Amino acid sequence: MAIAPRLDLRQSQTLVMTPQLRQAIKLLQFSNIEVNSFVEEEMERNPLLERDDAPDPPVGERAALDQIEPRTAAVVDAADAVRSDTLPAESGSPLDAEHAETYDPGGASDGGPMLGRIDGGGGSHSFEGDDRGIDDFAGDERSLRDHLGEQLRLNFTDHVDQMIGAHLIALLCPAGRLTADPVAIARAMALPLERVEAVRARMMRFDPVGLFARDLKECLAAQLAERNRLDPAMQTLLDNLELLAKRENRRLMALCGVDAEDLTDMIAEIRALDPKPAATWDTTAPQLVVPDLLMRQLPDESWIIELNPETMPRVLVNERFYAKVAPQAKKDEKVFLTERLANANWLVRSLQQRAQTILKVAAEIIRQQDGFLRLGVAHLRPLILRDIAEAVELHESTVSRVTANKYIATPRGTFELKYFFTTAIHGTDGGDSHSAEAVRHRIRGLIDLEPPAEILSDDAIVAVLRREGVDIARRTVAKYREALRIPNSVQRRREKAVPA
Repeated sequence: MAIAPRLDLRQSQTLVMTPQLRQAIKLLQFSNIEVNSFVEEEMERNPLLERDDAPDPPVGERAALDQIEPRTAAVVDAADAVRSDTLPAESGSPLDAEHAETYDPGGASDGGPMLGRIDGGGGSHSFEGDDRGIDDFAGDERSLRDHLGEQLRLNFTDHVDQMIGAHLIALLCPAGRLTADPVAIARAMALPLERVEAVRARMMRFDPVGLFARDLKECLAAQLAERNRLDPAMQTLLDNLELLAKRENRRLMALCGVDAEDLTDMIAEIRALDPKPAATWDTTAPQLVVPDLLMRQLPDESWIIELNPETMPRVLVNERFYAKVAPQAKKDEKVFLTERLANANWLVRSLQQRAQTILKVAAEIIRQQDGFLRLGVAHLRPLILRDIAEAVELHESTVSRVTANKYIATPRGTFELKYFFTTAIHGTDGGDSHSAEAVRHRIRGLIDLEPPAEILSDDAIVAVLRREGVDIARRTVAKYREALRIPNSVQRRREKAVPA
């Protein structure tokens, strides 16, 4: 057999990840915020894309589905647009006209009533049409550092002490602790440690009390001292916070020299304190979850699912602009416009395909979790990605991308689509499987209803669940209990023995 180079022709089929395909996959797993940001970036790069900002008509005034005409950015013939020298006059005024160059018949220049005051005040002379609330006139909230800086200037007159205080304010953590070592602070500022500690001790009495503490014990001690409640017994209790966390009430009573009633009162005082004084000054607005899907029940008790119009970007392709400019463009400009037109059409199709895929997957999830929506968490079925993928004839990776960072508003609350996927726990004697989330919910319910005299151990919970048909091991119960942040039976017995 001779060894020599030669040419062979082979034919095969392969899947090539084109940029458009990558874009469609990215859009599928994006959240609604990421999709809107992506569309905004594409609109800045592509002059043929424009947002469809036309408001939807009220629900009662919408036409029937068979009477709705498709609304696009280009509804005229491209050939007519090319032959025409002017843009179609649909908006009533030229696109490049400024407001100062337009004529308003019946306006102030014609002797009509003026819509605003000449002195710049604007508005009308009455408050009947003023729908502003008192919140619109409220001043901006001060930050914690501004609040502490004002107290620093009022309590310290020495410039060195003010410099130390400003440095301590800059080192505060979000909880209000001073994470840096005072020795390192004094060494960095080339000052005696005693002076830094003296300034810190005074600043711990600033409002809110307990800031600039090194640890939890020091924070609570400052607040108790402000209330004149830091007696020797309370100081001993603060020195043994680890015993308090373990509910070692008998040892605490012996160390503090108090009885059960006094210890209960002391624990109640500590629970009334703020372990993180700076957290109450967090002015950052919470990030509200905007659902991608809306769900409601019809009169016939069936479910209807629709996309949230506030989260779905509506984009149009301005084909009229392309038909107007492309015939007169140069060769390189025509190539640019053709490429942008193809990208715009692909983006619109990708957004439409994304919406249809989300609806298809969500509808199948709701169909399989109908018991949860009607009866509660205890009826949540075991569900995995393969079940949905086989039902909707999609790949598991596609279902995983669809359910990532997508939320649905149901009558039972707003949930992430991933919430409906739970592992299965086998039933006893070959019975039906149970959802892990439903079992966790049942464990929490059993512990919440246990009387103080009959605390359920993990073995007792296993026995109850097996009587109900759930084949579960003790270590699984312990794992679920720890995930729910529920202490063990010994700590619960100590906690409920001396309520505070």
